[in-house]
Amino acid sequence: MFTSRKLVRPAVAAAVLVAIAAPALAHHGFGLFQMDQMRQWSGTLTKMNLINPHSYMELDAIDASGKKQHMRCEMRAAALLRRSGWSIEMFKPGLHVEIDGRPHRDDPGACYIETFKLGDGPTMSRNDQFQTKSTVDTSKRPLKLADGQPNISGDWAVEQLVLTVPPSGGNGSMIPKSMSADFAAGKISLQQVQATQPPRPKAVYTEAGKKAADAFNGRSPKDNPWFACKPTSIIRDWTADWPINRFQQKTVGGEKVIDITYGLYNFERRIHVGMTKHPERLKPSAAGHSIGNWEGDTLVVDTVGFAAGVLSPPTRSSEQMHIVERFTLDSQKLSLRRDYSVTDPVYLSAPYESYDVMYLSDVPFQKQPCKDMTPEFQQ
Repeated sequence: MFTSRKLVRPAVAAAVLVAIAAPALAHHGFGLFQMDQMRQWSGTLTKMNLINPHSYMELDAIDASGKKQHMRCEMRAAALLRRSGWSIEMFKPGLHVEIDGRPHRDDPGACYIETFKLGDGPTMSRNDQFQTKSTVDTSKRPLKLADGQPNISGDWAVEQLVLTVPPSGGNGSMIPKSMSADFAAGKISLQQVQATQPPRPKAVYTEAGKKAADAFNGRSPKDNPWFACKPTSIIRDWTADWPINRFQQKTVGGEKVIDITYGLYNFERRIHVGMTKHPERLKPSAAGHSIGNWEGDTLVVDTVGFAAGVLSPPTRSSEQMHIVERFTLDSQKLSLRRDYSVTDPVYLSAPYESYDVMYLSDVPFQKQPCKDMTPEFQQ
């Protein structure tokens, strides 16, 4: 039997998504799935892989000739599904499953799920939200720690987006949860929603940066760390696929530090609080070396010592990349705004800048396994 849960569907229709112009909303495309075709499959659920960067449902289906065909069908990232109220317990092996989705161009045993039905449960969309009663109890949360530092420890996440269709119809757009009902009722327009979102940062390239971006293959695990289950950058991974990130303020060996675990790929980072300058000799790494100092309720973080890599596809980054972040705590809304500025003389001719805002998460931080099961990456 399918586990009963209450669905929240604010006028949700088809699953062609319209991003609303923020770095958190950018995704990585549909690859070799044929989005202009819709097919049906049915069979027996054998396994649910609740993983990043894409979850995959596995089933034994029956093809047109009556032969058994093992299928693996793509769903959203585990981080996204968990925040939407999904759980592994919903997918019990042995249940009958019916799928409407998109076929893969090269692999007959793969599909991209649009909707599915498990057992006698309801037909579900890949973007469905389940209603949860969980709330964050902040009544006993101190605004400052014993040493006077603003309390930014906890689990933080950008506001969740819900696929919402306005009264005029269409395929719908991904709308912040707090605005979804008004958008569905026609009280606010897509343009008004967009105006509330952080602007997408613009990469202004040097000649070398333009050449590298033009040569970048976003669908290759060799170029794009996303498909190799590796961190991209401390900028992109903060919001990519709406993860839950954990902050831990602590003292280690007499030094005040803030440890950050990024929810996308369990990426670890440490900020050395109160340190006045970076060590002269640094081993380049994906996280770099971060020092932070408080200016009122704002933590100013300076980071250098990066390994050459990718800032955000298709923009590459060099060992000369320098990032300044300003984390500001709003004690009334219990929100954490991050303003950032990235400079890189090798690939960027102007700073790469924007901001994002996170809130204390209703869903607790949990490390998610990563395994990219995209068919074309299985060779």
